[in-house]
Amino acid sequence: MRLANWLKRLADWRNLAVVAACSAVLPATADEPIPGPNTQQAAAHEHPLVPAMRMAKVGLEQIDQNIQDYSCTLVKREQIDGQLGEHEYIFVKVRHEPFSVYMYFLAPRGIKGRECIYVAGRNNGKLVAHEGGARGKLLPTVNLEPTSMLAMRNQRYPITEVGVRNLAARLVEVGEADSKFGECEVKFFKDAKINGRSCTSLQVVHPVRRENFRFHIAQIFIDDELQVPVRHVAYDWPAQPGEAPEIIEEYTYLNLKLNNGFTARDFDSENPEIFRP
Repeated sequence: MRLANWLKRLADWRNLAVVAACSAVLPATADEPIPGPNTQQAAAHEHPLVPAMRMAKVGLEQIDQNIQDYSCTLVKREQIDGQLGEHEYIFVKVRHEPFSVYMYFLAPRGIKGRECIYVAGRNNGKLVAHEGGARGKLLPTVNLEPTSMLAMRNQRYPITEVGVRNLAARLVEVGEADSKFGECEVKFFKDAKINGRSCTSLQVVHPVRRENFRFHIAQIFIDDELQVPVRHVAYDWPAQPGEAPEIIEEYTYLNLKLNNGFTARDFDSENPEIFRP
């Protein structure tokens, strides 16, 4: 996409202050907790995570039945080797069949202009990447295994796991694993807001650190209209009693535009309109 179109998106990026506002342990814009779907009738028999997994599975079905592709702005922040990094802002295009991803890094300055493309079944399973900024003028375009050390530098997950469908599937996977154990509190909140859009938020808390749990607190925001997860934040247990929990990972999908009719050309590294080595 040309420079003029990127500049046009600045108005949307200025709205991203909502991301920081949503980083509190409880969603600031949510009402009081509400019962989860069908929780009142089944509370005596279901694990507290079952209603949450039900919502995630609905999201998976919605994506598989109704969403062929989408574009969005991904805002992510991850803890790597014990250090929480900066918020990264990435323009993303995703097509589900075949699974295809295009990423253009918008900020911060040190990675602005970085581009990555991955298409399942193409390029021997490798992603195509080119560095941005001043380094991009000197470094060549490279083909990398998605899980290689270079491709995974400062990343918690490979490009093959990007996107709202992968997020929904991961929530189901973690929920099914955690539902084998107790010590779990789940609350639902209505009228939470992400970038002005109405969401239902659910919060999962494991009060005590156990080897089988991956997080202390997890927050998931489900877009009420789209019925897909658009934000996920996981917190670690506090380092010391009384301290605030630390963020492990944080992902927010903003400005989702569905079913754009993307073709193979939208994920072709030889297309000069999307890839500028």
